[in-house]
Amino acid sequence: MKRLFFTTAVVVALALISVSSKAQEAAVHHELRIVIYPEEARFTAKDSVTVTEALVPESQFLLHKGLEPISTTPGVSIVRETERPGTVPLESFKVKLPHGQNSFVLEYGGKIDHPLEPYGKEYARGFRQTPGLISGEGVYLSGDSFWYPIFDEAFVTFRLEAELPVDWNGVSQGERTRYVREGDTTSMQWDSPEPQEEIFIVAGRFVEYTQRAGQIEAMAFLRAPDPELANRYLDATARYVAMYEKLIGPYPYRKFALVENFWETGFGMPSFTLLGPKVVRFPFILHSSYPHEILHNWWGNGVFPDYSIGNWAEGLTAYLSDHLIKEQRGNGVEYRQATLQKYADYVIEGRDFPLVKFHARHSSSSEAVGYGKSLMFFHMLRRQLGDEVFIQGLRDFYQKNRFRFASFDNLRQSLELVSGVDLTREFDQWVKHPGAPELSVIRASVVLEGDDYVLTALLEQVQPGRKYLLRIPVAVTLEGQEKAFQTVVAMEERRHELRLRVPSRPLRLDVDPEFDLFRRLDREEIPPALTRAFGAQKMLILLPSSTNDCLLQAYQKLSESLSRSGPDEVEVKLDTEVESLPPDRAVTLLGWENRFQSEILLALSEYDVTIDRNGVSIGESRAQRDNQSVVLTARLSENRDLSLTWVASDLPEALPGLGRKLPHYHKYSYLVFEGAEPVNVVKGRWPVLNSPMTVFLPLRNGPIPKVDMAKLAPREPLITLPTVFSQKRMMETIRFLSSDAMKGRGFGTQELDEAARFIASKFREAGLAPAGDTKGSYFQVWKDRGGDPERQVTMRNVVGVIPGHRPDRQGESVVVGAHYDHLGLGWPDVRQGNIGKIHPGADDNASGVAVLIELARVLGKTLNPDRSIVFVAFTGEEAGRRGSRYYVANQKRYPLERCIGMVNLDTVGRLNKKIFVLGASSAREWIYIVRGAGYATGVDVKAVPEELDSSDQKSFHEGGVPAVQLFSGPHADYHRPTDIADRIDADGLLKVASLVKEIIEHLSGRERPMTHTLVAGKEVETVPKKGRKISIGTIPDFAFTGDGYRLSGVLPGSPAESSGLRGGDVIVKVGSRAVHNLQDLSEILKSLNPGDTISITFLREEKEMTVDAVVVER
Repeated sequence: MKRLFFTTAVVVALALISVSSKAQEAAVHHELRIVIYPEEARFTAKDSVTVTEALVPESQFLLHKGLEPISTTPGVSIVRETERPGTVPLESFKVKLPHGQNSFVLEYGGKIDHPLEPYGKEYARGFRQTPGLISGEGVYLSGDSFWYPIFDEAFVTFRLEAELPVDWNGVSQGERTRYVREGDTTSMQWDSPEPQEEIFIVAGRFVEYTQRAGQIEAMAFLRAPDPELANRYLDATARYVAMYEKLIGPYPYRKFALVENFWETGFGMPSFTLLGPKVVRFPFILHSSYPHEILHNWWGNGVFPDYSIGNWAEGLTAYLSDHLIKEQRGNGVEYRQATLQKYADYVIEGRDFPLVKFHARHSSSSEAVGYGKSLMFFHMLRRQLGDEVFIQGLRDFYQKNRFRFASFDNLRQSLELVSGVDLTREFDQWVKHPGAPELSVIRASVVLEGDDYVLTALLEQVQPGRKYLLRIPVAVTLEGQEKAFQTVVAMEERRHELRLRVPSRPLRLDVDPEFDLFRRLDREEIPPALTRAFGAQKMLILLPSSTNDCLLQAYQKLSESLSRSGPDEVEVKLDTEVESLPPDRAVTLLGWENRFQSEILLALSEYDVTIDRNGVSIGESRAQRDNQSVVLTARLSENRDLSLTWVASDLPEALPGLGRKLPHYHKYSYLVFEGAEPVNVVKGRWPVLNSPMTVFLPLRNGPIPKVDMAKLAPREPLITLPTVFSQKRMMETIRFLSSDAMKGRGFGTQELDEAARFIASKFREAGLAPAGDTKGSYFQVWKDRGGDPERQVTMRNVVGVIPGHRPDRQGESVVVGAHYDHLGLGWPDVRQGNIGKIHPGADDNASGVAVLIELARVLGKTLNPDRSIVFVAFTGEEAGRRGSRYYVANQKRYPLERCIGMVNLDTVGRLNKKIFVLGASSAREWIYIVRGAGYATGVDVKAVPEELDSSDQKSFHEGGVPAVQLFSGPHADYHRPTDIADRIDADGLLKVASLVKEIIEHLSGRERPMTHTLVAGKEVETVPKKGRKISIGTIPDFAFTGDGYRLSGVLPGSPAESSGLRGGDVIVKVGSRAVHNLQDLSEILKSLNPGDTISITFLREEKEMTVDAVVVER
């Protein structure tokens, strides 16, 4: 199945080929030999056709007009019958075969040259289409172009021999059984014994990459050499095919190929996908659209949907790819909420239809039904039947219908067979009828009965029309309970009296808290977002009359682009042409100078947003007017069911890009873009403040507290993606390094030397080449003084390398580092009361070393980098970065001036959703590199603007090398005996390793050095800097980017706790000295002595407060 917007052309032309049981078995076979002349936009073909019994002795076929077919088979008659004008001009031919013969040879040829054209509302997304195009830039021929004879049968099988110019290559379905470059031609053969709906051939000047992936061939065809990109796709192919084979059954083809197209597309064909040159390089595609296209080889291209009674394949594929990946990354709830919001915002009056009428996406509303409603239906079936039974049903459906047409009814039969449950009513109400239920909670109350509490509430279906059978999840937050009480309520009538007996007083009732039901959401359940603007029936766009002519013209063009993005009816006016905003249509305001700008701020008064003459503050983020563009969405004050959107930029050159990109950011409430391209730097959704599906319940004495929802039961994803990294191995490394036997890996100790030998052995096992001082050694060795008592010791960095393969990159390197030392029994940063105790250092920094070793193990076997990747386990970090400073000053084999970047892994074992990146300001490109890696891996990455000199990346900064530290965040166990292995987030280690792998692979193949912002040549210190020796016991919040120093928490028993400070407070002043960031607070504390009393001014919920605290010794 090819998911293009013109897919139905074939269906229409053939008058909706019927899918009879006979057609299920029958297939016309083509033995094709074609020669393509790209520069002449033409081809010649010889086709040996074998028809089915139903087509003997007479049949008709369709062919593109002008191809002049003749048959060289004796006794065969070919007669032109009619012409069919249209986008693709066709000719109908009658073929008559001699008695007893079912095959004949057809020769034909000519030009096929249909220019690329935009398609309807999808124009705004940048989509263009062609049924067929032969050009010097590339070749694309689909069944829609009728480049081969198409008969009145559902399926074809084929063998395709293609001849192209010598520097060209071609791809079709099935398996490539021959490939020869000889003389001035390239010839190949593709065999597809598997039944297909149509035949494709795409061609271009490709660079080919291949890799075995189990039983199949993974292939990549790129338009320019890019081994890094190709390897990422080949690796993803292997992993996703393995996952889906485990989930569903054997992959139905012999290969899967990524093919780079010559215009922007996102097409999926049997056994290959065709992605545009920009699309293929988007970092998020690898784990979003790409697995979606791989999965379509099971659903759509392995089992075919019977379009005449509904396309189930898109919804099932979206559920088992897009939704599954979000679920694997812990974002399933957010994905389902956004899916339901699309339905609420796009599927308004006149746009709904039942799933049995869905054929293909042609608009946002058809996507919201055909993909969104369908995937939610499969989610509800899974929740009803359970994961194991749901998977068994999918496997049964696949096994029975492979390479056959199948329907929703076939799916139902498989699920009923394995479950023993009659699902007729479910399939009837969700598949055969349009619409969605709407829920309301009418009232809720609590009474005490004996030792238990009884919660009652009235649930009502308030939608017009039919009632639904619903299984409604509910969660009750109970007094004194960390976990919520959860159950599922069966609702068969329009009203249902909910009655729950619970052991503690209920404080809060949440109905469908994880968005498990397909339903039309109440407007207050979802935040304002661009979906509401693009889904509007009518929109008014107001231009800023007072702006300059250049900007006004750019805004006018932007308004044209927005008009094509979805709204049915759009009116564009100057802001001086209206006196007030109309309440009967969506409104979009353009420009900083728009005279209705204050309306957007009024509409967003519930959220943390401020607008001033220099920019916009959105929570912790700041958008500067001079180089950034801002998009804010809200609800109209006079009609909260309609959207109010504000788009502002002082960069005329950025507005065309905004017009192209905004439809792709439809789910977001606010956006910030930077520069002329423009590049998205901030995105988010407003919080839901007053959901009608949440009811707060009164306490015994009457007050109604607004408590947070208690923890819900964790859910496992349907299946997990095989990972190349081993959580078990990383945890074993951490447990060894942080064991009591290693005594904290203190400065100059024999345990630290043992750790160095352990790391060297792991580097050797990983296949890293030794890169120490002497041949065959992993050690960089020198003498230094330190410790308690001070003494001379032998210091060792452990250095291994994956050598680069490009001769012109010899000597160039990327350094990946982690320090392996810790505090031993406390020196040099022991806290009060911990002198003489073992400091295990599990997070700091056995976690970083574990990830470093695991990266070496994986990349040492798979990466063939352009430049060398140097893995360094540094010693002496706790004693003043001794190891990294020595490496920077003394490394000769991979000199510093040829090091393009360094990644430091320090304290990465306590991942709490975000991974922080310190030092990203050392090069302009870092923010884009780490953000791209975050997109690709699903890891939430936060760049911290403050420059902190606490770890080994600082040594590289001093040497003029762009470097970052990955850091999972501060915690109360830092530099304390409680930093133990049992508190490590093992799942988080996998995320960190995946993120760093993406960064390393990018840096290893990067063509140009990064644009660093450092000044090299600073004096290198060889002893620890004198730090502050007193503390107030606060834990910083590195996610905060606003003014001040925000706390993520406080240490138990600390001055901060005693004074009443808590997580979320923002310190803005100590005494009379302002605090703008962590560095300011640190400098202030350095000037104090234990026992000093300080006055701390802080903000809590926007109110300024002041407390006193007595500082103590650290």
